[in-house]
Amino acid sequence: MAHLETRESEPDEQAGQTRSAMADLTARLGELDAEIEKLRVTRKTLQTVPRPGPAAEQPPRPEMPDHPAYQQILTAPADTDRPMRARDICRPSTYRSSRRPPKASAPS
Repeated sequence: MAHLETRESEPDEQAGQTRSAMADLTARLGELDAEIEKLRVTRKTLQTVPRPGPAAEQPPRPEMPDHPAYQQILTAPADTDRPMRARDICRPSTYRSSRRPPKASAPS
């Protein structure tokens, strides 16, 4: 009889271990199913986002002027270590404004 009890306890113990492993595997399966569902939702969401069409052709860029005053205007800010006003940039150049400041009228 003792031998029979020993033989019964071994399968009973193995069954308990198998049930425990099944519970762990069931929990892991639930986690994987949840992850798969999240990925399916992500796929559906990404499929609704419109794909960019072919890039619109950019108009040709205008050529930069070769005039020396233009080059001076471009390099003036690089030659200083402080912010500059537009008049400070144009002052050293050969640029001449077509507008002249109004003449001050003589005091009456």
